Amino acid sequence: MKLHDLSPAKGSRRARKRLGRGPGSGTGKTAGRGHKGQKSRSGYSRRLGFEGGQMPLVRRVPKRGFTNIFRKEVAIVNLRDLVDFEGEVNPETLLERGLVRRGLAVKILGDGEIGAALQVKAHRFSRSAREKIEAAGGSCEELGQ
Repeated sequence: MKLHDLSPAKGSRRARKRLGRGPGSGTGKTAGRGHKGQKSRSGYSRRLGFEGGQMPLVRRVPKRGFTNIFRKEVAIVNLRDLVDFEGEVNPETLLERGLVRRGLAVKILGDGEIGAALQVKAHRFSRSAREKIEAAGGSCEELGQ
């Protein structure tokens, strides 16, 4: 067997419909579009969300809330994620471990416990995180941004 001998299994591939090729083809004349109407015409394309003139769903459903365009995204790290760290913890070391994405401000939250005294540098701290870090003999330093 050679590459040019390869072919799909019998019956696994179906030939495409050849539309508008006479009455013998089964899809001649109207080419499967039926008679008259908007969808039978060439150039027809429905607007996204169009429901035939009925008030579209996106306009019927009430809108609530808003999106704050000035929102600053923050990477969240819990104390339980810092258990296996030693010495200093900063955004660069967190990035190396895959805990945060590049370019985001880092906020330390107080979920979990830490045993070691860590020097933690981050952009923000929750009150409980700060208390737990300092109770373990560590320190918190806030970075600008």
